[in-house]
Amino acid sequence: MSDPKRPSSNAPDRRTMLEGIAGFLGVSILSGVLVAASMAPAIAVSGSVTSSGLNLFENLPNYLEIDALPQKSTMFATGPDGQPVRLADFYQDNRESIPLDKMSQFAKDAAVAGEDARFYEHGGVDLTGTIRAVVATTSGSNVQGGSSITQQFVKNVLINNGVSEAKTDEEKQAAYEEATATTPARKLKEMRYAIAIEKKYSKDQILEGYLNIAHFGGITYGIQAASKYYYGVDNSQLTVAQAASIIAITQSPNTLRLDRPDSETNGAASGYALNKDRRDYIIDAMLAQGMIDQAQHDEAINTVIEPHITPSTNGCQTAGADGSSGFFCDYVTKIIQNELDDETTPDVNEGTQMLKTGGLQIFTTLDLDLQNSTVEALNANVPQHLDSVDIGSVSVTVQPGTGKVLAMAQNKKYSQDSTVTAADPTYTSVNYSTDYEYGGSTGFQPGSTFKVFTLAAWLTQGHSLYESFNGSLRPITVSSCEGTGGTWKGGNDDGAVGNNAVDATKFSINSSYLAMAEKMDLCDVKTAAQSFGVHRADGNDLKIYPAGVLGTEEVAPLTMAAAYAGIANDGVYCSPIGIERIVKADGTDQAVPTSACSASVTTDVAHAMQFAMQQVFEAGATATKSNTYTGVPHIGKTGTTDKAVATWMTGASTKAATAVWVGNVQGFQSMRNLTFDSGLAQYARHRIWKAVMTTADNKYGGDAFGTPPDSLLKETKAAIPNVIGMSLEAAQQAIEDADFVFEHGGDIDSSLPAGQVAQTDPSGEAGLGSTIRVFTSNGKGLAVPNVVGQTVQQAQAALIAAGFKVKVPNKAQPEWIVSSQSPGAGSASKQGDTITLKATEPVRETLEPTTEPTPDPGTGGGDGTGGTDGTDGTDG
Repeated sequence: MSDPKRPSSNAPDRRTMLEGIAGFLGVSILSGVLVAASMAPAIAVSGSVTSSGLNLFENLPNYLEIDALPQKSTMFATGPDGQPVRLADFYQDNRESIPLDKMSQFAKDAAVAGEDARFYEHGGVDLTGTIRAVVATTSGSNVQGGSSITQQFVKNVLINNGVSEAKTDEEKQAAYEEATATTPARKLKEMRYAIAIEKKYSKDQILEGYLNIAHFGGITYGIQAASKYYYGVDNSQLTVAQAASIIAITQSPNTLRLDRPDSETNGAASGYALNKDRRDYIIDAMLAQGMIDQAQHDEAINTVIEPHITPSTNGCQTAGADGSSGFFCDYVTKIIQNELDDETTPDVNEGTQMLKTGGLQIFTTLDLDLQNSTVEALNANVPQHLDSVDIGSVSVTVQPGTGKVLAMAQNKKYSQDSTVTAADPTYTSVNYSTDYEYGGSTGFQPGSTFKVFTLAAWLTQGHSLYESFNGSLRPITVSSCEGTGGTWKGGNDDGAVGNNAVDATKFSINSSYLAMAEKMDLCDVKTAAQSFGVHRADGNDLKIYPAGVLGTEEVAPLTMAAAYAGIANDGVYCSPIGIERIVKADGTDQAVPTSACSASVTTDVAHAMQFAMQQVFEAGATATKSNTYTGVPHIGKTGTTDKAVATWMTGASTKAATAVWVGNVQGFQSMRNLTFDSGLAQYARHRIWKAVMTTADNKYGGDAFGTPPDSLLKETKAAIPNVIGMSLEAAQQAIEDADFVFEHGGDIDSSLPAGQVAQTDPSGEAGLGSTIRVFTSNGKGLAVPNVVGQTVQQAQAALIAAGFKVKVPNKAQPEWIVSSQSPGAGSASKQGDTITLKATEPVRETLEPTTEPTPDPGTGGGDGTGGTDGTDGTDG
């Protein structure tokens, strides 16, 4: 028996009855309002209740601004034929807006038949369906059914407007909830807007807007995107069954979608039962309204739902073949995010919003010919992963004169999914080519590729390529206007010697470049580097210490490629760019970051740099293995950091500049102790650079580099100090102070006291930095007498008396005069050494005959004018 104190379950609840009465009154009021609103002002409305409701309705806003729909943006590269090739899409909503005449007729008919059979008859609100929905709402149910296509369009516009205007995720969620709230107030507002829209737009315009804005589950919006996603076809190719099953999804997008095969209620196992029920209802309605015939109906009803899920790529992970251009794509997105952002609105990134919702067409600088060659070269020469070393490699190419980034790739696959990068070391989200702000890398030490900026400073300061200096390995003190100077010795990679800038560059001699820096200020080197756009990749200030001359500041490969492009461009540096043009959804151009070009050095200095940097490709120089042998001239410079942790090859033609880096992403494994399948790791840079630049040479060619003026090629010599008679220590000091290299050649026989300098080789003049060999006396030697000016006979006698042997020319006569001797006078020699003489025949005076005067008899004598033998008193 039932408890008498409790009402029977079948008995009407008092509260329910009261709500039902209130609901009935609400229906009456709303019905009157809707009838009046739909007909006003064609008829007069009478009755206080109805008039009051109508006034409330009319006081609602009647103008709905339709914000631009979020549309996907597409990024393009340049293909081999010069035409744009799609790289990647970016979107918040997967949507492709298309005009009504491009839409499937089956899809349009399915929407009208299934969602709003009286669409072409009502004025925005279907009274019959709406009143039915109001009854359900006022009786305690959710707002449901009864919405015309126009009303649904309004609801989606309100969602779109609210979300697009929101700045934060919280604001977006709040805007969505407000636009979809299940309240009579929201329903009334929706109807008011629907009536206003019907007065402004045609039915076809409204249907087009609805099919472009409608939600089809997940992030899929619009009939075109839905057709491609669920069935892998353009919407124009949809069958009746496919069109009906897609339109069915709009009734409950997250329940009736076809991409959840494991769903128990609407999955593949159930034949997508929920979607099929709604689909078949729509197909029946299409038949009933004469949109299809019986045969089409039957075929569609009997068609099994078999979706072909085809996700649209969103982002850079699939840019290029197998995502090979993902890192360049990421670089371009960072340009948009960083440089198109309005910093006055910190809560929103306008660049990101524009990329994901603006429907942009982004035409990049990427050349797929060169990009594909770059990817192939990296894949062929550097593994994506090694257990023994965190191996990394980059190749990036920049066009001289424009700053366009033509190629950018690395030995990893691109992904921004942290679960993927954590599980598979062949993937990374970090772009090794760029600065931290543009890809997450803090850069790498460039090693000796940085030396060219010391070369630029050296030439700018007025020094010449062949000006000699002391390039020996020694402690060198370098000054700095920023207090970063000091004394440092470093070390050379081999025994090469370079006492001028050409040899220093050709053989990459550390001590030589330190010697060049010694004659300048480190601030000069820093200024030269910065003039070519060089900066630290992590954003910190560039600091040049003595060791920094050899490349210890971490920079991005892109930075080095752009700098070398500036050298190849006769000293005019152009900042790198990745975007050529952006076209907005309305067909107008979006302003994009452009390359800034400026003269880093004079043309003469640039030509001198080019002259020296061409030498590195000669036989026996450091970049011989990178020579393309295409006939196109190149400049370049190799780089190997301390302990060969990183290796570089950076160089350029007049048309393309490429920087290649191979080394440790993290860690200190020597590339000289590592072998890849392609060969020695330390030479992988050359193999990559040669392959990339061969493609560039064949495609772009290249011009001859300029000739430096004579003033920058002049060779200088200096006087060697006279150190004969000095102590060895004093002689060394004098020679080194004069910027020569001192070398003790040992002791020789000399008459000078033992230990004093007796001889130098060479003597006179030599290039600064030349080695001067100094010989000291052993105290046992003889000084060679000076016999110049004597007759041969006299000289021979003097030398033999001094203990030397004598050699004279065969034709020399005893009376000939000695003109020179070897060794020279005062030279240290030992007893028995041969002294070689040169002699010349003396010039004889010819006497003319004269008449002797007759002696005066009165004077007497006669003993002073002639001899008793009849001669003139001379000895002939």
